Amino acid sequence: MEVTITNENFETLKNGELPVVVDFWATWCGPCRAIAPIISELAEEYDGKIAVGKCDVEEADDIAAAYGIRNIPTLLFFKNGEVVDKLVGAASKAKIDEKFKALL
Repeated sequence: MEVTITNENFETLKNGELPVVVDFWATWCGPCRAIAPIISELAEEYDGKIAVGKCDVEEADDIAAAYGIRNIPTLLFFKNGEVVDKLVGAASKAKIDEKFKALL
């Protein structure tokens, strides 16, 4: 399941029991739209094991700024509230899945 990241729910999600993947994206970003179905599929596959959040950089620009997001799409991987991995740019499902598996 994917959660829309907002200023209100980000800290709670990030510091929750599950590891978290945050997809930083924007509606006008072609590569973001290209990986969106992959992220959705993986969110379903890892439901209950990994929380997946979508963060629109234009809606939650302070969160993006806090993590130095300059290029999108960027995936940040959180464990125990800390960033443990990062993937910048569009990538294959296999590459993204590899990062999801490493988070468990």
